[in-house]
Amino acid sequence: VQGDSTSTTNSVACPSESCFDIPLGTKAGTNQWNLIGYPFSSSTPLSKTRIATTAPVCGAGCTIDDAETNNIFDKQLWSYAGVRYKLIDTNSNLKPWLGYWGNTLDSANDKVPSLLIPKPENSECSIFPADNPWNQDVSAFPVHPNSNAYIASIGLNGRAHADFGTVWNGAPNGIPVIEVKPDTPRRNVGFLYADESDHQPYPIPDNPPIEGGVNGTGDRHIIMLDRKACKLYELFAAWPPGSTENPFTDRWYAGSGAIFDLQSNNLRPEFWTSADAAGLPVYPGLVNYNEVLVQKEIRHALRFTVSKTQRAYIHPATHFASQSSNSDLPPMGLRVRLKANFDISGFSEEVQIILTALKKYGMLLADNGSNWFISGTPDSRWSDDNLRQLHNVPGSAFEAVYTGELITR
Repeated sequence: VQGDSTSTTNSVACPSESCFDIPLGTKAGTNQWNLIGYPFSSSTPLSKTRIATTAPVCGAGCTIDDAETNNIFDKQLWSYAGVRYKLIDTNSNLKPWLGYWGNTLDSANDKVPSLLIPKPENSECSIFPADNPWNQDVSAFPVHPNSNAYIASIGLNGRAHADFGTVWNGAPNGIPVIEVKPDTPRRNVGFLYADESDHQPYPIPDNPPIEGGVNGTGDRHIIMLDRKACKLYELFAAWPPGSTENPFTDRWYAGSGAIFDLQSNNLRPEFWTSADAAGLPVYPGLVNYNEVLVQKEIRHALRFTVSKTQRAYIHPATHFASQSSNSDLPPMGLRVRLKANFDISGFSEEVQIILTALKKYGMLLADNGSNWFISGTPDSRWSDDNLRQLHNVPGSAFEAVYTGELITR
């Protein structure tokens, strides 16, 4: 981004109430490349952007097509797609956390051009409010009085593990997320744990991405994010109509399902599960590629699993999944953070970003599974070799923090 970027309200050149104003660099007699950072958490159609200048031409703002016609700005933008640069179609969207290359043309030099990106209608839809536990900095929280026992039960010599990456056993490795739209078909779902599930139609598109793939036999999560409505829909053990595991022919079937209002801090009812054993939402705790290697910062707690838990939970969890009364076992919802003095300097960039988040935000115990397994979304751009560096982080490098009292039935 060239220069300072400021918000502009009610500008004549802005096609909506508010635009992000990005000054563009120019060079006399030649073209000038500009690196443009997209500032919003939801997408904006490229066609809605405007080029504004201090000259009569495009002074009231013009489309990027008109800006190119007037020899001010090349309408073709480029983004980096992991191994090469990709041309962005003018009918596509600018996407969250991505950077784009744009070219001012030689006639722009004395016209002080800027790019105006209109605020998306749903840009206020953050993943829960800023004061939500998932978004809470716990780096200064006190160590839990039973931390030593909790960490020992999970495994002092165990190793952190990225339960995500590129491909594993022929399927995308991780928990996939699909962004749905207002016109995505809403479908009825039957539930195994019907008394603790949300009975509303779920926005399940045709052929949705399922954890483990269409033939997967694991948790089979379907995570549906509706940024327009600011809602999160999640299913556990989801099977389509007609599958052997589905007793219905006219609807999807799942073990459990939960719907979360992303503008609210409300928890599930006490002792209710969700699409996760702890009664927590899955999506907020996932590591995703764009926040790590595009945004280069994780701003939330992560999700992890352990093999044995106790019959208790700590808010924001609302459910336990154990009959053990062993107080040395961790409860669901336990917050664990990486110790501040753990040296992360020798790790790759992406792993350093993950470890930095674990020092600041920690991770929440969400399900029974393999010890120290950290959840994320699959992406072909991940380096599985780099993610394996997490194996160099021992369980002894973590500590449990106090975030509230145990809740038992």
